[in-house]
Amino acid sequence: MSFFDSEIVQEEAKQLFQDFQNLMQLGEQYGKFDREGKKIFIEQMEDLLERQRIFMKRLELSDDFMAQMTIKQLQTQLGSFGVSPSQMFDHMNRTLERMKAEAESER
Repeated sequence: MSFFDSEIVQEEAKQLFQDFQNLMQLGEQYGKFDREGKKIFIEQMEDLLERQRIFMKRLELSDDFMAQMTIKQLQTQLGSFGVSPSQMFDHMNRTLERMKAEAESER
């Protein structure tokens, strides 16, 4: 069976995409959140990032052709911006850490 033929993989990918879209919509209001709201949003983003990292690792470890093609496409797309997938995750984590520090310093 292909990596993407798995119902579990399909559901996980669908949920990741939906959660990402929902958090991006919610994030448009981030500046209006109180301190606790910002902390909750950041925690949700951290959880989503970790789930994405795990999903990507599963893709990388799969010997399925489509999984490998997906990784190659992502590397190519990110490479056009001069970053690798690991650099992208590192950057996102640094951004969340900075947001966390800013939220902590609010009264």
